[in-house]
Amino acid sequence: MLIIRYVHDDQVLVGLESHGQVRALPVATLAELLRLPLAELRAVCEAVTAPAVPLDEVRLLPPVDGLTEVWAAGVTYQRSSEARQEESGVPDVYSRVYDAARPELFFKSVAWRAVGDGEPIGVREDSPVNVPEPEVVVVVNAAGETVGVSVCDDVSSRSIEGENPLYLPQAKLYHGACAVGPGIRPVWEVPDLYDLGVTLVVTGADGTVRWKGETSTKLLHRTYDDLVEHLRRQSTFPDGALLSTGTGLVPDLDFDLVPGDVVEVSVAGVGTLRNPVLPASAERFAWLTPDPARRP
Repeated sequence: MLIIRYVHDDQVLVGLESHGQVRALPVATLAELLRLPLAELRAVCEAVTAPAVPLDEVRLLPPVDGLTEVWAAGVTYQRSSEARQEESGVPDVYSRVYDAARPELFFKSVAWRAVGDGEPIGVREDSPVNVPEPEVVVVVNAAGETVGVSVCDDVSSRSIEGENPLYLPQAKLYHGACAVGPGIRPVWEVPDLYDLGVTLVVTGADGTVRWKGETSTKLLHRTYDDLVEHLRRQSTFPDGALLSTGTGLVPDLDFDLVPGDVVEVSVAGVGTLRNPVLPASAERFAWLTPDPARRP
């Protein structure tokens, strides 16, 4: 099953999707669910009794709301370390952080700026090289327990970060740069977090496959517990947090994500996140507002 946010009959709801059927949970927001200890959260999910609604009658929203923040880790796979060194004018910082005791962690998005499955992602028009970064997300409750797993596309400006690592916020935070979804697979349904296949497919406007690759969390250089522990050092997350755990798939330097492309990120046993690409202009993303029911 997946824990999802969705719109049905003009109401924003939180529910469970299983076998094409959706049942509402007795909570108003996902943030409310993430305030619960893992055992209580599981009990709420397993006790659901609401009437079922067909999945094709609801509109999915990104599985993040309230004050829940989206964070991300970098250089957690060897391929990512190699790629960052290739593109950067200061390659040493990436080789050093790969093996350092402290991981690279950065803020990615507030809840309302995240986009969900089927919604557009953006590429910066002031950057000549933009890329998707397919990643596994661990969903952490207020107590720091991992309660679920989701899928993220950490869309990034490769050329801006490569020019100077201090430009990282500009390379990572802009309209349509954070896609999450389609829902959250509860952790008790994931047999092994370190054996998840991750696939990326980029299709052009003409339908041809522009780039395709696959990897596995078996190659993750750090542990999820270590990443979460560093995220929570000296910080509290009363509505929980989503932590995207880094990418092991990086296209060659001559690849550039462009408007008209469609990006599909799949994590085996978790779900598939599919997003069309638009320019990251204010006009194209005027729909992306704090309104819970906003739509493109």
